[in-house]
Amino acid sequence: MPQVVRLYIHSALAGFVLAGIFTGLVLWLNVGNLWHLVSGSDVAVMAVTVFWVLNGIVFSGVQFAWGITRAASPYDQEQ
Repeated sequence: MPQVVRLYIHSALAGFVLAGIFTGLVLWLNVGNLWHLVSGSDVAVMAVTVFWVLNGIVFSGVQFAWGITRAASPYDQEQ
């Protein structure tokens, strides 16, 4: 498996784990009264899942960009 594909898979997994932690913290700390809104809704599972997936996409992209940037050698750039 190419190294970039391996980096992408690891970044996606790390991003979704971090998004799960973030989602849990947002709900636990009741930021923006989100816990109250979700707990009183009949579509709570879907709302939390969408919140987690969308944050997972963003966090995965950040992890991948950070990994690519970190992998770049300062000697690869022209002087």
